[in-house]
Amino acid sequence: MTSPYASLLRAITYQQLSGKAAATIHGRVVALFPTGIGPTPTALLEMTDRALRGAGLSRNKLSALRDLSAKTLDGTVPDYATLAGMHDELVIERLTAVRGVGRWTAEMLLIFGLGRADVLPVTDLGIRKGFQLAYGMRRLPATSTLERAGRRWSPYRSVASWYLWRATDILTP
Repeated sequence: MTSPYASLLRAITYQQLSGKAAATIHGRVVALFPTGIGPTPTALLEMTDRALRGAGLSRNKLSALRDLSAKTLDGTVPDYATLAGMHDELVIERLTAVRGVGRWTAEMLLIFGLGRADVLPVTDLGIRKGFQLAYGMRRLPATSTLERAGRRWSPYRSVASWYLWRATDILTP
């Protein structure tokens, strides 16, 4: 299992890029650090802006990764063992304190990093589209519609999320 730091570093690097471009940039960033160790918060903070920008990071992403590194070192972003003992909303609050990490990114970490069973990312386009398709709606549902529906699915909203994501794959013509 990777660390929350590594997961968030990857998520920030991938934001608003195609998968292929993001993978290339992420690979270049990781290659700047010793093989098998990868970027650590301290090593990233010690790396020059020029080297990181040379790997393809924008100024905004570089600032976000430096903030992530600093907030990991100061304990704002703890390890998975510590996060595992926290309530979902506290995890979201702690992670969204990092520049470039929003609620959606924190929810993805809850589902895929912590294996939380009761998370429904209502702003996720795939979730909204899957709900629209599964329920035969003409338009994408409002987040409030998903929140209402999600109450019925608790405590397994993450499972519902997986099905809604899958619905976009199998119900889209």
